[in-house]
Amino acid sequence: MLSIPYGRTMTYGQIAALAARQRSLPRMSAQAVGGAVGHNSISLIIPCHRVVGANGSLTGYAGGIDRKARLLAMEGADMSRFFIPDEIRQRQPGNGLVCTSPALIQTT
Repeated sequence: MLSIPYGRTMTYGQIAALAARQRSLPRMSAQAVGGAVGHNSISLIIPCHRVVGANGSLTGYAGGIDRKARLLAMEGADMSRFFIPDEIRQRQPGNGLVCTSPALIQTT
C-alpha cells in the first residue's frame, strides 16, 4: 500500500496479483489482501484508503466509508469512478455522504 501514489488507487485484486508475483506464487486471494488491509492499525501512515473494490466500490475502511471518500477526494482522486455499495450505506446512517448514482459520490 505504501507504493500507491497520492491521489491514486489500486484494487484488492491488483495488490494480490502484485504480491503473488513478488513471492513467485501462482496467485493470491484478493480476500487475503482485504484481511491484511483490515488489520492496518496505522492507516494515516499506510494509506489503506487508497485500496478499492475491482468494480469501484468503496469498501473496507476501518475509519468509515465517509472518511475514505473524503480522503480520496482531498487527494484529488477521480471520484466519478467510485460508489458506496447500498448495504454499506444502509449500515452507516447519517454518514454525511450522498450517493445519487453508482458512479457519483458527493460529500455534504
